[in-house]
Amino acid sequence: MKKVLLTLVFAFAINTLSAQNEKIETKPTGFNQWSVEISGGFNKPQRPMTTGYYTTVVSPYTVDLGIRYMFNNKFGLKGDFGFNSFTEEEGSMPFDTKYYRADLQGVVNLGRIMSFETWTKTFGLLGHAGFGLSFLERKDPTYLKDRMGNFMVGVTGQIKLTDRIALTGDFTTITNAKQNVAFDGESKASILGFNGSLFTGTAGITVYLGSNVKHADWTVDNEDRFDAIDARFMAIESKMQDTDKDGVADYLDEEENTPAGSMVDTKGRSLDKNNNGVPDETEAYVLKNYAANTSTTNSPLLSNNELIRSLINGGYVAVYFDFDKSKPTNVSTEGIDFMLTYLRNNPTASIDIVGHADEIGRSAYNDKLSNARADNVKNTLVKANIEASRLNIIAAGEDTSVDIDSENARKLVRRVTFRVK
Repeated sequence: MKKVLLTLVFAFAINTLSAQNEKIETKPTGFNQWSVEISGGFNKPQRPMTTGYYTTVVSPYTVDLGIRYMFNNKFGLKGDFGFNSFTEEEGSMPFDTKYYRADLQGVVNLGRIMSFETWTKTFGLLGHAGFGLSFLERKDPTYLKDRMGNFMVGVTGQIKLTDRIALTGDFTTITNAKQNVAFDGESKASILGFNGSLFTGTAGITVYLGSNVKHADWTVDNEDRFDAIDARFMAIESKMQDTDKDGVADYLDEEENTPAGSMVDTKGRSLDKNNNGVPDETEAYVLKNYAANTSTTNSPLLSNNELIRSLINGGYVAVYFDFDKSKPTNVSTEGIDFMLTYLRNNPTASIDIVGHADEIGRSAYNDKLSNARADNVKNTLVKANIEASRLNIIAAGEDTSVDIDSENARKLVRRVTFRVK
């Protein structure tokens, strides 16, 4: 607990100093900064307690009201008022005392610091620590009161319901300084300093105030920039048509009028990636005739198996899949047809069928998905009377070569490629 306390106090101190020197960073716009919090639950006074006086393991009647202001999406201040009621458990001497407190605390958004946004947009975590004043009161049988200082530290879990409301669960430790009377009010405390100890556990609700859509609790650094990027990608969706039927969407296609049957790269440009000196048009002709006309086996172009092999091993023949699917898209069947023709014309050849997946989801799941995609292509070829012994499946798993935040880029890596052995 001491390490947590020092971390919270140090982090808040650093932020306060930074706020004095970097006004732009500590007074951001675009999100709400105020919130109101109310919670209730249980408490457990630890010490001091008079011999023969004790409460239940978990005593009810704890209420906390607070208002919070966030300087940015990581640090803020919170003022709160708390009320606790202490009564005896069965077997204890009877007592009834009330405990009031008012505190000013520093708040650290641990969810943002630990990048919760990388795996959830619903759950959050706050840390808080601060100082205040406390008041212990007993009315019967005689009136008694005790004033003291307090120090408190705790953590608050959050569940976001809407942009305006979040559920909370909090655990807090309160330590009283110079508590002169036991929590039951029946004896004097014999130890000065931080001698009082109290635990509270509460559940509550946070209401976010302000005219912006989101509160600082749920705002991610550079979120506006990423939202703008996502908006541009959404606009691109309308350009996903493939006018020249080269397998590359128009918005990525730098050669929008590629002749039908031409081999292209991921930007729709005619290929000569293997630098074999064969013009792109010739390679397109080879592909067209090799895949579509198996009877013209005497064509001199079809005798160049090395060219065909380089195209396959270079990844230019591929089968594509929709998100989280192991069945190829309708436009991807030409890649399977090409490989079927190649294997029929080369009965001694065998191939690796390499499955890929994008980075969304758990790695173990994506490994299975890439294997399922490769297995689906293999089964299609086996049903077309290609011997299974000629087909080797490789699950390549996640392809990390593209930006994970780009939906359209991820479409290009959800595929199966081939390697001729």
